[in-house]
Amino acid sequence: MPGVRIVTDTTASLPPGFAAAHHVAVVPQVVSFGEESFKEEVELSEADFLRRLTESATLPKTAAPEPGWFVDVYRRQLAVADTILSLHPSSEVSGTVRSALTAKETDFPSADIRVIDTRTVAGNLGTLVQLAAGWAEAGVSADEIVARVQALIPRGRTYFLVATLEYLRRGGRIGGAQALLGSVLQIKPILELRDGRVEPLERVRTHHKALERLKELAAERCPRTPDAHLCVMQADDEAEAAKLAADLQALLGVGPVPVYSVGAAITTHAGPGTLAVGFFAG
Repeated sequence: MPGVRIVTDTTASLPPGFAAAHHVAVVPQVVSFGEESFKEEVELSEADFLRRLTESATLPKTAAPEPGWFVDVYRRQLAVADTILSLHPSSEVSGTVRSALTAKETDFPSADIRVIDTRTVAGNLGTLVQLAAGWAEAGVSADEIVARVQALIPRGRTYFLVATLEYLRRGGRIGGAQALLGSVLQIKPILELRDGRVEPLERVRTHHKALERLKELAAERCPRTPDAHLCVMQADDEAEAAKLAADLQALLGVGPVPVYSVGAAITTHAGPGTLAVGFFAG
C-alpha cells in the first residue's frame, strides 16, 4: 500500500491531467455569482467563469471548500494510504487551511493527516504539490517530504502585475497594497506575495515598463537551475504569458518555462489580465 497520498485544492493551478495521473486529490474552491454558487473546475470551467465575469453586473465572490468536502476526500485517500499530506494556499488569503484542519480534527483525530500552510498560492503551490507527489511515488517518507516542503516555503518568490487593484480591494485580499489605492498617479504596481500576504514591491508608470521590470526581477533573483522551478502564471492573458515565458527562458538561459492558468477563484481576486512569475530562491 502506498505510504503517502497528496491532497490540494484548485488554487494550486496544476497542469491539466497531473492530478489524475499522480493520484492527487483536488478539492474545489467555491465561486459565486449572486445567489448561484459553483465548485471550481467541477461545476464551472474557466471559460464559463470568464464569460460570466464579462457579462455579470456584479463581481463574483469566493469561499473556501467546506470541511465536509475534505472529509470525503480524506476518507478516500486513507483507504489506500497511511498518511495524507494536504497542501494549501496561505491562510492569509484563504480559509482553506482552516477547513482542512476542521475536517481532520473532527472526523479523523487519530489519522496521520498533515495540513500544510504553504504561505503561497497558484504556480508555486502547484510546484510544491508536484514535487510532493513525485517524492511520494518514489517512496520518500512522509517526514522527509514535509521537511523538504517546509524548507522550500520560505524560499518561494511570487511577483505579479494586475490590470487594476479593484479586484484585490473588493475581495479583501489587498494586504499591504492597500496603501496604493487612491493614488493620483497612473501607476502599474508590481506586487509580491510576501509571507503569504499581498504586498507592494515597486511602482512603475506603464504596463510595458512593468513587464520589463518583472523580467528583470526574475533575472536578478531567480537561480539559473532547475531547482528554482521558475514558472509564469496568467489570468485570461495567454498570449502575453507565453511571450513572458519565452523571454524569461532566453534571458535566464534555462529550459522551457511552464505557464499556469490561475483559475476562477484566484482571478476573482486578482482580476483578468494578471501576469506573474514564481520561483524558489537559493
